[in-house]
Amino acid sequence: MRTTVKLTAAVAAAAALTLGLSACSAPSDTSSSGSSSKKGKDADPAAKLVVAASPTPHGDILNFVRDHLAEKAGLKLEVKEFNDYVLPNTATQNGEVDANFFQHKPYLDDFNKKNKTDIVPVVNVEIEPLGLYSEKVKKAGDLGSGATIAVPNDATNEGRALKLLADNGVIVLKDGVGAAAKLSDIKDDKGVKFTELEAAQIPSRLADVDAAVINGNFAIGHKLNPAKDAIALEKADGNPYANFLAVKKGNEADPRVQKLAKLLNSDEVKKFIEEKFSNGAVLPAFGAVKS
Repeated sequence: MRTTVKLTAAVAAAAALTLGLSACSAPSDTSSSGSSSKKGKDADPAAKLVVAASPTPHGDILNFVRDHLAEKAGLKLEVKEFNDYVLPNTATQNGEVDANFFQHKPYLDDFNKKNKTDIVPVVNVEIEPLGLYSEKVKKAGDLGSGATIAVPNDATNEGRALKLLADNGVIVLKDGVGAAAKLSDIKDDKGVKFTELEAAQIPSRLADVDAAVINGNFAIGHKLNPAKDAIALEKADGNPYANFLAVKKGNEADPRVQKLAKLLNSDEVKKFIEEKFSNGAVLPAFGAVKS
């Protein structure tokens, strides 16, 4: 039986509020999600592991693990899907879920700093190359003065987007800025105007702008084929933006988390990613997360 629970941002926010209210009630041995209240190495290995994820590709990968690998490994896995880049981390920090899978390290580092959270990566799983898309021009070089480009408004993905635009000659960044760029770091915008939006909103606004930089998971979620539809695509080789399994600090040794980490880096998952995302939108990127 499928146990995926799809939450929109609004519903998830309501769930987070409910969690906050329930935090004042008496403690028990079992959380509302069904997971053991014991965490870290002392967690009950037979308890359900609840993982927050973006629907695609993270939810797809986790659902494959749940449906084909988890039972044999003795893991009870539940997947909660969020169309949001904030709620999975707040839910992990608050204990609403046990782990999450949706983000890369630059984003997590920025999130922890701004929100005073202590979420840590466990193991890398995959990379989603960032792409530039347009319904109005055929190549990046056609984006001249007066063109409007939508970019993600979170610090790490915006910097990554600006680097992609610079690498393709759309703008010029100040020397040495790279993927940490901000709009103020643009040396020459060549007359281009920027619209900053939440990453999840950008695909639905593509028709409203001349071009948009879209995260891989949201691109494929809106039926865009990065290999065919992107007019510029981030290179995967040496890409530091691998997406990983993450937990609240102190829960890395949870035996359920360790089981899931091993399964996510298995040959079966590698084959699943390569076959399901044969368009190159998602690539396996297994191994330890570099500090």
